[in-house]
Amino acid sequence: MTALHLWLRHEVRATERRTPVVPDDARRLIEAGVRLSVEDCPQRVFPTRDYEAVGARIVPAGSWTSAPDDAVVLGLKELPDEPGELRHRHVFFGHAYKRQPGAAALLRRFDAGGGALLDLEYLVDDDGRRLAAFGFWAGYLGAALAVLQHRGGLTAPLVPTDKDELDAALRQTEHARGEFTALVVGALGRSGRGARAAFATAGVDPTCWDLAQTRDLDRPALLAHDVMVNCVLATTPVPPFVREQDLDDPVRRLRTLSDVTCDVGSPLNVLPVYDRTTEWADPVRRLRKDPPLDLIAIDNLPSLLPRESSVDFSAALTPLLADFGTGGAWGRCLDRFHEASREPGPDAGRFGAPGEDGRG
Repeated sequence: MTALHLWLRHEVRATERRTPVVPDDARRLIEAGVRLSVEDCPQRVFPTRDYEAVGARIVPAGSWTSAPDDAVVLGLKELPDEPGELRHRHVFFGHAYKRQPGAAALLRRFDAGGGALLDLEYLVDDDGRRLAAFGFWAGYLGAALAVLQHRGGLTAPLVPTDKDELDAALRQTEHARGEFTALVVGALGRSGRGARAAFATAGVDPTCWDLAQTRDLDRPALLAHDVMVNCVLATTPVPPFVREQDLDDPVRRLRTLSDVTCDVGSPLNVLPVYDRTTEWADPVRRLRKDPPLDLIAIDNLPSLLPRESSVDFSAALTPLLADFGTGGAWGRCLDRFHEASREPGPDAGRFGAPGEDGRG
C-alpha cells in the first residue's frame, strides 16, 4: 500500500493564523509512515522551522499546484482563484454545499480537474456528528467579542491573542456600563458551550436556548435581551430568528448581535439581516443607529486564538489523517462531494451541515 502523501498548504487569507496539524502531531504522522510536505506560511502560528525539526519536507508557499497527483492537499480556508482546474484531493472547509456565494464555481473547478473536495465540515461519525471542529473556540470568541463590544472594550483592528490575555480583558470590563442580559441560541452544541464559557468568564449568566426554544421561537423574548450570540448552524430551512422588521421594532432592547455561524448568502441563514461578514480590521457594523444595534460576524473567529484552537483541532484530526482511506468518515466525505457535484445548481444546498458548530 502506498504511503499517504499529505501536503499542508499555505493559507492565502492574511488573517488565517491557524493550522489543521500542529508540529507535535506532524511528528506523529511522520512516525506513522505519512509523507508530509509543509508549505512555508509566515502567518501560521507555529513557525515553519518547527515542522522541519520533526522531519517534514519544507516547500514554497503555493507549490501545491505542482504537487504529485497522489498528494492530499490539506488546509483550512478558501483556495486561491487559480488554477481553474483542481486535480488533487483537497481537505479543507469548502462551504460549498448550501448554495453559499462561490460554491458552484468551486465545485466546477473540481469537476474540470478531476479532483475532489473532502470537506472538513462533513467529516462525521456514523451518527452524523462532527469528528474535528473549531466550534468551541468560535463560540468562545463570538461571545467574548460581544461582551467587549457591549461594554465598550473592543478595539480595532483585532489581533491574535492567547486565552489568558483575552480572559483578563473580559474580567477587566466586568463592571463597565453595568449589568446586561445575554442570550445564547444553540447553547447545547460545541459553539454554544464555548459561548457559555466566555460569558461565565465575563461574569454573565446568559439565557440558553436550544432546539426546543427555536422550534417555537419567542421573538419578543429574544429582542428583550441586550446581547445575542447565534451558534445555530441550520440543516434545513427554518423561520429566521431575527428579521429586518425586528430591527425597527420600537420595543427592541437588543443592542449587540454576534453571529458565530456566519451563514450569510445561504438560504439556511437564520439571521438574514446583513449581507456581508465583518473583518478583523473593522469587526463591528452598525445595523441601526437609534436605538443602536451592532453586528459582529467574523467567519474565522478561532484564528484570534490560533494556538489553542489549532492544538485542539489537530488533536482530533491527526488520528483520522493517519487512517486516511476510501471508507469510513473519509468515504462519507467523498460521497457528499459526489452527490453535491451531480447537482451543483439550486439543489446543491439541500445538504445541511451535520453539526451545531460555528464556521471553520
